[in-house]
Amino acid sequence: MKIVLMEPLGISKETLDKLSATLTDKGHTFKAYDSVTTNTEEMIKRAEDAEVLIIANHPLPGEVIRADKNLKLVSVAFVGIDHVDVEACKEKGVLISNTGGYCDDAVAELAIGLTLDCLRNITECNAAVQAGKGKGNLAGHELAGKTVGIIGTGAIGLRTAAIFKAFGCKLIGYSRSEKTAAKALGLEYMPLHDVMAKADIISVHTPLTNQTKGLIGKDEIAAMKEGAIIINTSRGPVIETEALAKALREGRIKAGVDVFEKDPPLPADHPLLGAPNLVCTPHVGFDTRESIDRRADMVFENVISWMEGKQIRKML
Repeated sequence: MKIVLMEPLGISKETLDKLSATLTDKGHTFKAYDSVTTNTEEMIKRAEDAEVLIIANHPLPGEVIRADKNLKLVSVAFVGIDHVDVEACKEKGVLISNTGGYCDDAVAELAIGLTLDCLRNITECNAAVQAGKGKGNLAGHELAGKTVGIIGTGAIGLRTAAIFKAFGCKLIGYSRSEKTAAKALGLEYMPLHDVMAKADIISVHTPLTNQTKGLIGKDEIAAMKEGAIIINTSRGPVIETEALAKALREGRIKAGVDVFEKDPPLPADHPLLGAPNLVCTPHVGFDTRESIDRRADMVFENVISWMEGKQIRKML
């Protein structure tokens, strides 16, 4: 069987050799590419005749999926699969497995970090010290006792909620389905508008789907308390960028953002560039040394398990 790694996984050669040996030792063919391409023709060439494609977070277009006549499985080294043409996979009967769970701690910890930065003005305090200044009016706020709204109570949302609870926060939330584990943490579910209006801090953890694109728009942002904070470590399009930028420039709210419509570098005219009351990171929520090694293990485990007749972490 031919397996192709279409892009780098961010792991060492030694680790990749060890993982690929789990396939080649069984007589399978493994080919790994050490560069990213978004050129469709080049991707078709790379994928030619492969039964299994391994990708990370770069797009896998329908043209590539349809051109590979032997394709049976796409193993995605990422939680979301919105960068894969799912309809093309359905059309061809191609299965998809992801690596859900590999970065739960990583993303949750960044969400907390962005929150603390917004509350305690850490970035601004550093800039003041580096410029030879004192604290001025950079007094912040405590996290303890705040009401935190969790939007999306999947694995990452639940992990984030648990950390907020450890800080002594009250938990409220909104999700398409209510989770027993969330209620066990003391999280109270309520309609989205109520969460937006009642929370001091809102942390967004929904996947990007047709239903969640623009979930938080101008009306939801307008409902937020004066001085409230919104954190987005999920997907950029879940929040309407223009509405967020406007509220930030008006000084009504603060935000911590790790995700955008496309990964940075952002275009010079992007609405969030230069916006006040904002802390940004360049989509690094998932990206820790530990999580990257973990997802590599999982993406190869997906392939081995499927070959043995048991598809794990099934998305399609």
